[in-house]
Amino acid sequence: MNTHRPRRNRKNQVIRDLIQENTVTVNDFIFPLFLIEGKNKRSEITSMPGIHRWSADLLLKEVEACMKLGIKSFVLFPNIADKLKDKKATESTNKKGLYLSTIREIKKQLPEAVIMTDVAMDPYSSDGHDGLVKNGEILNDETLEILGRMALTQAEAGADIIGPSDMMDGRVGYIRDVLDEENFTNVSIMSYTAKYASAFYGPFRDALDSAPKFGDKKTYQMNPANSKEALLEADLDFSEGADFLMVKPALSYLDVIKLLNDNYSIPIAAYNVSGEYAMVKAAAAKNWIDGGKVRDEILLSIKRAGASVILTYFAKEWALSHKK
Repeated sequence: MNTHRPRRNRKNQVIRDLIQENTVTVNDFIFPLFLIEGKNKRSEITSMPGIHRWSADLLLKEVEACMKLGIKSFVLFPNIADKLKDKKATESTNKKGLYLSTIREIKKQLPEAVIMTDVAMDPYSSDGHDGLVKNGEILNDETLEILGRMALTQAEAGADIIGPSDMMDGRVGYIRDVLDEENFTNVSIMSYTAKYASAFYGPFRDALDSAPKFGDKKTYQMNPANSKEALLEADLDFSEGADFLMVKPALSYLDVIKLLNDNYSIPIAAYNVSGEYAMVKAAAAKNWIDGGKVRDEILLSIKRAGASVILTYFAKEWALSHKK
């Protein structure tokens, strides 16, 4: 007779808690926030119920409110007016512009907040691509110079973590060299290591009005069919000085999160992206699922797969629902 009965360890909540292998906490989260021009402005993103674009003054208050809930890390994304966009994304290094001035103000008013930035051309580019476009082609090495200047101005503004999301070859090493040469050796790099050419990004592009003006991003973002290729990307980013390796999206790529976690000794991050959030919200609105329980199960699955850092739009509502 088999003497092992796994149900004995499930018989009550106390025992289940004793042997629980993975736990999500508020310390795991980086909360993405969207910036818009103006004052006293807040607009909900239709495709992402509960998520808003904030003018800098209100965003500062939102960061403060989130910190009181225990969320201490934030990644900022700017919604840039079309009139400020050009082919070389020059607005990205405007020290008086929306993005850099907001970072400075947050670090001045709330120095304990950890601010992660986004390094890619698409929010500022008239072409809507992550790299410099010439004759319909996204140029790799010419883009690195732009990304390096962008990362440096973000570090000067007070960024704690630089997040290159562009997927250009060699960008982590290039940015690391630029930062180190200017004595920003303590600024971390969270590389978007395995960023897939995914259909889950739609609501995010709505939020920033940053969709490509032509074509797609398949020449630089990864093929969703590939996982071994993620190891190549991770090898390169690790050797070039990345401090974190990120997988994006999360839910359809839990195997890739595990793959990187099994093979690298630095922290693995995962981006629980806008489309993943929107699906839960849409189904919950129809009462087809229990939105809160599904949210918690999704976040736990990402943690279980091996992510020690989770970028998620659920961060604030999770913190509110688990407030003690």
